[in-house]
Amino acid sequence: MPLRIETFDNARGGNTLYKALTHPSAAQPGKTLVAMLTRNAPVAVYDPSGAAEAFNEIFCLDRVEIAGAYVQQVPRIGATVLGHATKPVTELAGSCARSVFVAAFDAERTIAQLQPYLPNGAQAFSLDAMRIPHERLTKPSAYLDPLNFATNFAFFREADGLHTRLVTANYWSSYGAGTVTCWVTLFAGDGQILAEWCENCGSAGSTIVLDSREIRDRFGLTEFCGQLFLHIVGAAGHDVVKYALDIFGDASSEITNGDLASTDCSLSSTHDANAWPADRYAGLPAPGPGERVVLWLQNSHPIQIPPYDIRLNPMGEEHLASISEPIAPFATRAVDISKILPGLTWPRQVELRAGKNMVRPRYEILDRSRRRIAHVNVERADLAADLDLPKLAVTLGKGYLLPAPVMPLNKWQSLVLPTPMAVGQAELPIAALVYDPEGNEVLRHSFGRVPRAHEAALDLDEVAGIEALHEGYGHVELIYDFSAGGTADGWLHALFRYRHRRSGHAAETSFGAHVFNTILTYRDEPQSYSGRPPGLSTRLFLRLGEPAYDTLCQLIYPASRPWRAASATEITLHDGTGREVARTSLAIPCSGSRLWYYRDVFDAAARTRAGAGAHVMIRDATCRLFGYHGLVGHNGSFSLDHMFGF
Repeated sequence: MPLRIETFDNARGGNTLYKALTHPSAAQPGKTLVAMLTRNAPVAVYDPSGAAEAFNEIFCLDRVEIAGAYVQQVPRIGATVLGHATKPVTELAGSCARSVFVAAFDAERTIAQLQPYLPNGAQAFSLDAMRIPHERLTKPSAYLDPLNFATNFAFFREADGLHTRLVTANYWSSYGAGTVTCWVTLFAGDGQILAEWCENCGSAGSTIVLDSREIRDRFGLTEFCGQLFLHIVGAAGHDVVKYALDIFGDASSEITNGDLASTDCSLSSTHDANAWPADRYAGLPAPGPGERVVLWLQNSHPIQIPPYDIRLNPMGEEHLASISEPIAPFATRAVDISKILPGLTWPRQVELRAGKNMVRPRYEILDRSRRRIAHVNVERADLAADLDLPKLAVTLGKGYLLPAPVMPLNKWQSLVLPTPMAVGQAELPIAALVYDPEGNEVLRHSFGRVPRAHEAALDLDEVAGIEALHEGYGHVELIYDFSAGGTADGWLHALFRYRHRRSGHAAETSFGAHVFNTILTYRDEPQSYSGRPPGLSTRLFLRLGEPAYDTLCQLIYPASRPWRAASATEITLHDGTGREVARTSLAIPCSGSRLWYYRDVFDAAARTRAGAGAHVMIRDATCRLFGYHGLVGHNGSFSLDHMFGF
């Protein structure tokens, strides 16, 4: 059964109470609170804001003798809380309880109001007993303010010659934040805390780098493969912690006994973990020939995940396979998909029923001497078919579209795998449009009405007309195609896989569709991260790799309807303190794209002035661009993922 706690709602956003109850620094105080209630039973529970059941889901009050449950809102009288029919709080004095548990934070005023109704001699407890340390709060006077819980998790490994490098920037200062710091907790694979410290995030626009090699040396650690917990203090603007994550190996490593340990063959990129656990995830590919797919399950909570609570099934089937062993609090477990679902192969997909126990998990594909890492996506259960979509072709043009690179044909193979990403998606009526860099449509491929359990991977090498990409690269857009009927909900996703022809090294990334670059709005599209739709501007962050790697970037100018003829894109190089070092510009045709490399755009002198902690910001006030970035190593190794903005 999934945890019975609200984490995220697509209409209301994230539930800060969830983050407050599951924060690692609240784990021990929460257990202590339960022990205090147990010793002072029987306990009357006063639940003024509906937090009692959520607290119980994480910390379990089964051993606490409950004398009754009481509420303030008249419509809630008679509802069930902790197995008790609720009574009006005005009857609290008759409970004969030894103590009263006020299931609320910032409860001082509430407890004062309760004084006339407390049973004789009863002591009052509240969730304030499990507040995290004061120095980790951005707004101490309003504990459940979202900015107090600007947190996220990251997969983090320093083992077997493999390293992890997390990169972001102090983007909160651009929203008016003052001093910004980042509290970091490093968990080992068994969930134990290896290290905890605070990083100063520097001035506005400063680069923030967390390198597993430096952290291991700083704290004198042995090898580890676990997760980082990040908590930003002083945040402003929004509570989302975004980052780019590179995983790579040592160039001197060798392959022994068939084990994968070569860094030249181990280079991949992924990004922030989407900090709200979901019930289901999808977009997990089954292994191809010669591959192993390892799913990294990382418990995001201070409680154990029980045996059989995590399940997997082939997409479109109800054949459920369970993880039979428990996963300790904040622990990491590697699961070999072939052992859980034997016989399932690419291009089939796997659905993960995670029960709200973890933020978006990563998966790793091991292919002989190579490995790559990517993530699954949240599968929504709240969507129904949007019956208006087939009627809006004239109004919205292409409407929802999902853009991705077609890498240079002479070097890379590009594949597209549509991924069902909502429980109600029985089919996907879609087509793929391929554009050259100048925005000309080169070809159109109809998938038809793809069933949920499909095997419809599209290898663009095999599509007639692909040779018309006269510059050798371009981009593909997935759109809805209702020519043969069908319905859709706007939640269109796909996995894009790229393979280097000479080396065999591969990378993959996945994302969902949006409406792009039209002044018309439909529901919450074109999406805007900093205001109401339409979102018609660009601010993208490009992390730069270590000196051994070049950085690639492909910027795509997708348009649901014809928009401005060309972009007015500014590309600015910043050093580690956020200071501007150099600037250049691009004019990308509407429905076109541009593929460029850091070392080609910025000369050696500019790169030297920028230094090792540099990053690039991509701004455009005239249109919304979608970007992909990656690192290029030796011998054909590379990484690729979509970019993020602030």
